[in-house]
Amino acid sequence: MRVLGIDPGLTRCGVGVVEGSLGRPLTLVDVNVLRTSAGIPVAERLVTIEKGLDAWLDEFQPDAVAVERIFARSDSSTIMGTAQASGIALVVAARRGLPVAMHTPSEVKAAVSGSGRADKAQVTAMVTRILRLDAPPRPADAADALALAITHIWRGSAQARIDAALAAAGRKQ
Repeated sequence: MRVLGIDPGLTRCGVGVVEGSLGRPLTLVDVNVLRTSAGIPVAERLVTIEKGLDAWLDEFQPDAVAVERIFARSDSSTIMGTAQASGIALVVAARRGLPVAMHTPSEVKAAVSGSGRADKAQVTAMVTRILRLDAPPRPADAADALALAITHIWRGSAQARIDAALAAAGRKQ
């Protein structure tokens, strides 16, 4: 399974592609951050993000997309831009008919580190270890995108097996 993880943001939108399957080593395909300038209108920034995500989808042909679920936090000034970038991510994936999963930050932290309260440094360290990287992905938005993809491969694969088992059990009754 190949998953594009997206850590949405209006200034920095982390993107990372991970390939692998449940119970097997995962592989980094690519990682980067799409950047926009605060000095240009929001609509233009969103178009830049859309074009960047479309280019990633064209180049890497993921099987699924995992996007960070927006949640209320103390820094409310970033929520609107993050939500707008998230909406763009959902649209570009849905336009191509790709399955989209949304994972909360605490779900991602728990999946990659074992603790839903892990800090950014712990998440980055675990992403580096899980993907057997020589150096930690930078900035944190890039590491977060990879963590989302890892989470989806691990949790999405398990959920798909559960769904298949339930469907098979339903057919037998």
